[in-house]
Amino acid sequence: MKTLPEVRTVQHFINGEFVDGVSGRTFQSLNPATNTPIAGVAAGTGEDVGRAVQAARRAFDEGPWPRMSAAARARALHRIADLIDRRADEIALVECLDTGIPYTQIRQGQIPRAAENFRFFAEMTTQVPNATYPVEGAFLNFTIRVPVGVAGLITPWNTPFMLETWKVAPCLAAGCTCVLKPAEWAPLSASLLAEVIREADLPPGVFNVVQGFGETAGAPLVAHAMVNVISFTGETTTGAEIMRNGAATLKRFSMELGGKSPVIVFPDADLERALDATIFGVYTLNGERCTANSRLLVDRRIHDDFVGKLVERVARLRVGVPMDPATEIGPLIHPDHWERVTAYMEIGQREGALLATGGKRPAGLPVGNYLEPAVFTGVVNSMRIAQEEIFGPVLVVIPFEDEAEAVRLANDVRYGLAAYLWTGDITRGHRVAQALEAGMVWVNSQNVRDLRTPFGGMKHSGIGREGGHYSFDFYMEYKTIHVAQGTHRIPKMGPGEKERPTGFRGLGC
Repeated sequence: MKTLPEVRTVQHFINGEFVDGVSGRTFQSLNPATNTPIAGVAAGTGEDVGRAVQAARRAFDEGPWPRMSAAARARALHRIADLIDRRADEIALVECLDTGIPYTQIRQGQIPRAAENFRFFAEMTTQVPNATYPVEGAFLNFTIRVPVGVAGLITPWNTPFMLETWKVAPCLAAGCTCVLKPAEWAPLSASLLAEVIREADLPPGVFNVVQGFGETAGAPLVAHAMVNVISFTGETTTGAEIMRNGAATLKRFSMELGGKSPVIVFPDADLERALDATIFGVYTLNGERCTANSRLLVDRRIHDDFVGKLVERVARLRVGVPMDPATEIGPLIHPDHWERVTAYMEIGQREGALLATGGKRPAGLPVGNYLEPAVFTGVVNSMRIAQEEIFGPVLVVIPFEDEAEAVRLANDVRYGLAAYLWTGDITRGHRVAQALEAGMVWVNSQNVRDLRTPFGGMKHSGIGREGGHYSFDFYMEYKTIHVAQGTHRIPKMGPGEKERPTGFRGLGC
């Protein structure tokens, strides 16, 4: 059993220093396993956001970071990755304490991925493509990429450290500066990221953290006139409000929002692997995963056998304290979220679905936000439990008759983030994958990320894409430069009676 580190009061990180909030107010971060306070956290206000944005703006306008060579920025990002690896046990412990996610899942998956995010974008920063457009004998026209400016980064409470690095790494690689606003339900690991970045010796103001709530810290960050772009991961209605709040200053947005992703299982699939992937995709990370396959669409011919094995396996999943290596599902993030997820147990049964297993507080865990992993059967796709993002360890099962119905059911939600399908017919795999309304589709695979590919969703699941060079499309601007190589004709205006312009060809708007 690991020993948890001492968690001190969590401050803001502004201009290279940890500082208290202007108001002096704090809020408590709770341990999801006990709902007891584990830290006091600075409650950011508009004044704190203003200080952080000014530091980021000054670092961008006057500091060395945007003017460094790509190779120099890459070396700095590699230093950050090395420091994350060096402190991986400590970061995983704090993340486990703050989120309730099982320690093994954080330490073996999320923290190595956080370091890899920095290494990946360190390499990408030296490969930003430019282009030339010569006009023979007249012009050399070319495009370059320049950093967009100050980025506001608003991150969620599920796997917060990894998702913070997913935004911070490309932002810094592009030469931008940033202000990070972590989720108030899981604020602790952002402070560790600030320590790592300070130890990596980045210039002051390049990376800043303002802790606090969405209404009092997030909203001022979105509305601030000196912030050029906002990258947000979170719930769909919050994303819409952020866009409204930032519209007056014409911000660019990248939004990774909600999901209700299907996994489709055809009879000719490798059913054992499909079963493993279905369980992994919806129940790891306590079911609090944006790309969770929370709707199982299964061919009616194999429905009873497949679902029977599924329910039996889910009933055996080990729910327990996050630090126990045997734990597969820990507590949900917060009492409010526990109330919300458990409310769907009653909603689903009231709608006529059968709660085949789980959905109750586990025996022997009387405190904390624990919930047995649940499976609903007899579900109709119009039910709320099939349409709304529950964001917990809850799977709904819907049978289908044929491929056409499977596609129709899969697409019949407002979300379109991810989809998964299992089939032994690769032709059908291609056909169905292209018919699904989802930003990402995995065929005969669970959620295995390729960091070079675009990440994001369709419909109400988001706007824009990040990952690979697509991240640079967001954090960088195109600049086109036209260099004359001769004395091309320039029409004269106001020449008098003897010489009048005869035409204006090739002039831009």
